[in-house]
Amino acid sequence: MDELQHECGIAAIYHLPELPTSKLVPLAGPDQVSRLMPRMLLDLQNRGQLAAGMSTFHPRRQKILDTHRQIGTVIEAFRLSHQDRYEALMKEYAGMAAIGHTRYATCGANDKSYAQPFERHHGCRWKWFSFAFNGQLANYTQLREELLSQTDYHLTRDTDTEVIMHYLSHELSNHVDKAPDLVEVFSKLCSKFDGAYNIVFLNAMGDMVVLRDPNGFRPLCVAQDGPMFAAASESVALLNLGFKDVRSLPPGEMIVIQDGKMRQARFAPKRQTTHCFFEWIYFANVASNLDDRSVYLARASLGQRLAAQERLLNIVPLDKDTVIVPVPDTGKAAADAMAHELGLPSVEGLMRNRYVGRTFIEGQNRAERVQLKYTPLKEVIAGKRVLLIEDTIVRSTTMKVLLADMKTRGQAKEIHVRVACPPIIAPCFYGIDMSTVKELFAPRFLKGNPISTQIQDDMAKELGADSLRYLPYEDISRSIGLDESQLCQACINGKYPTKTGEQLYQLSVNLKSTTAGGRTYELPSKS
Repeated sequence: MDELQHECGIAAIYHLPELPTSKLVPLAGPDQVSRLMPRMLLDLQNRGQLAAGMSTFHPRRQKILDTHRQIGTVIEAFRLSHQDRYEALMKEYAGMAAIGHTRYATCGANDKSYAQPFERHHGCRWKWFSFAFNGQLANYTQLREELLSQTDYHLTRDTDTEVIMHYLSHELSNHVDKAPDLVEVFSKLCSKFDGAYNIVFLNAMGDMVVLRDPNGFRPLCVAQDGPMFAAASESVALLNLGFKDVRSLPPGEMIVIQDGKMRQARFAPKRQTTHCFFEWIYFANVASNLDDRSVYLARASLGQRLAAQERLLNIVPLDKDTVIVPVPDTGKAAADAMAHELGLPSVEGLMRNRYVGRTFIEGQNRAERVQLKYTPLKEVIAGKRVLLIEDTIVRSTTMKVLLADMKTRGQAKEIHVRVACPPIIAPCFYGIDMSTVKELFAPRFLKGNPISTQIQDDMAKELGADSLRYLPYEDISRSIGLDESQLCQACINGKYPTKTGEQLYQLSVNLKSTTAGGRTYELPSKS
């Protein structure tokens, strides 16, 4: 609802030599499997809409490794609406290996120089590489200061992606006579990084790395069919290509392709997994399976638990004058499941305009943005009690405008907000764009206290809702089907799984009552 921004999506594809053929190879042949990358990125568009790009490898091309990246959606970046231009791009960047990226700007500016993959040219082929990154380094500030303390370093962008590029370059430069062991290279980087970092890497030797950080914050799926290997942030991108055996890469492990051979290796010691619970309730494509857990079934379970809670609340009469309305699109699975349990209709009382460009929306004030994006259907909700199902409330500003619009334009009689998530009480430092306590809605009311009926009534009054109720904390892990210890739930319990996360949270709490600006992770930890 508050248009949370995510930390992007990554993908990789490779045609391995000397293996039996696969029906997944494009008709254009093994040298053009890169043509599949835009298609994969379309299935990851939900993870980033500001920029898209890919790097490809072809040993018989003058530019052995070459990168195309552009501002805009995948359709815009790859000119998919212009057949001739798209074909020209596919011909220019044809290769038997490719990595790709879709971007949201959790940090850094919205211009082409921040679009990924990042490519670093070098005369030595194993030092000429490109990579794309999904996540956020919590210790970005410390790493940046460490680089700048070395007299010859200069950073041109305000992003952790460039910091990773320099550290990676440094590790590769330590090897002079022969190409390094890539497992060893990334193992050394792991000892320096704190946070979420899934990486796809491709160099001018044709070596590829697909890597998932040791905590497993973000999902990463892999699959193979004969000579075709592919990886993506979500399973749906691989399933839609035709891969059958799609699996999650274990945290702390990497796929390495060198000399045409593929292997899986551990680059970091095992530690407690802390998968981001938000992936299931908000960010991921509802058709995906993440770490063997269905996104759709998790959201449906949340709706069933909302239904059980609603019966106990006994606030809203469950009769013919009550309808359930999801906030599109992520609230729909929960709303449908809740409606089924309660025997109420789940109706599309809010229609979302999916064709208004992001740049155009950004240029409007908040009320205009909401009206451009959502249209209340008067014919559906006028005179009705509406149970409005939302996946989460972060900052509340958009929700206030939406509720007012549903009552004025939609003429809803009552609106009762039900949230399929506990209150967001703490920032995220691992890739979701909510990094300060003072920007959050719930802490202003909770003030360190447990959630109560009175607090939720006060929140409802502030929003302009007739009532507001959150889902209990324990229902999140139960709905996903993973033990609480396997999930990162820092934003709803204040318990961070890494040292830097804990430090940044304390800094954010201290800054809550000050006028200091900027995101917490951009501020020096010593502040």
